[in-house]
Amino acid sequence: MARIYVGNLPLDIRTKDIDDLFYKYGRIRDIDLKNPSRPPAFAFVSFDEYRAAEDAVRGRDGVQFEGSKLRVEISRGTQDAYDDRGGGRGGGGGGYHGGGGGGGFPPP
Repeated sequence: MARIYVGNLPLDIRTKDIDDLFYKYGRIRDIDLKNPSRPPAFAFVSFDEYRAAEDAVRGRDGVQFEGSKLRVEISRGTQDAYDDRGGGRGGGGGGYHGGGGGGGFPPP
């Protein structure tokens, strides 16, 4: 799994809008939308594959969206990219578009 940061979003953005922006790059596992009290809004989008995240960054970083230039980059501070390349934590399940995998840690 790999996660990207999407910044400079309008405050009235919806999860569906983000899905529409990124679905073509690969299977989206999760969208974590943050709507702060003042602009801009931002989101984290998790893809099943690292390559999809890289493609999304290349395809959407700097693109104009509702009057603002999107900032899209691989999310820092997570092990998501490392996980997809053969190390790190176990797999997870569920996600934004359903489905899931096995493995991971047992529930608390």
